[in-house]
Amino acid sequence: MTEERGVEATDRRTVDSPEVLKALAHPLRLRILRHLGTAGPATSTMLAAALGENTGTLSYHLRMLERSGLIEDIPERSTGRERWWRGVRGLDIRRPPQDELTEAERAMSAELERMRMEEDVELARQFTAGQAESEGWMRGSRSLSHLTKGELDAFHDDYLTLLARYARGPEDAPADARPVLLRWFGLPAD
Repeated sequence: MTEERGVEATDRRTVDSPEVLKALAHPLRLRILRHLGTAGPATSTMLAAALGENTGTLSYHLRMLERSGLIEDIPERSTGRERWWRGVRGLDIRRPPQDELTEAERAMSAELERMRMEEDVELARQFTAGQAESEGWMRGSRSLSHLTKGELDAFHDDYLTLLARYARGPEDAPADARPVLLRWFGLPAD
């Protein structure tokens, strides 16, 4: 694999702490991460304008994301009071095992999953409505297989490896690249 394509599996960091889930379980923080992931590095002023928020609110949420290790300051681009932010590359964010979470953390995890699922349902609607006009930019697959729990775990890990292989941010992408949202989930059919 070439250096400019993706993040090596050895460079990925698994994040599965309740603190990170707490940072993610806020709609504005998810929007900030999405914007940084699609548009690239930005200042709080740029993010405020793009997201329709005030800079004070945005600065608070940026600090929460930074403390959680989800975004980082770009010192070489920052000058004086203007700080540039980017998403941290190579993160593999996973939910902690439910039996290791407190009741409040389980509720927060459920809220994060609810927000993500709402987004996924909307993406499925967009996929259905726009696939014909997408000029090949919308791709999907559905399947049914009979797997053991271990095979499902292995499939999931292989999917994460594949994502890492193609992972890159807007600042590393070729000119003809577009941000593409990718989703995978598996669940028993019976």
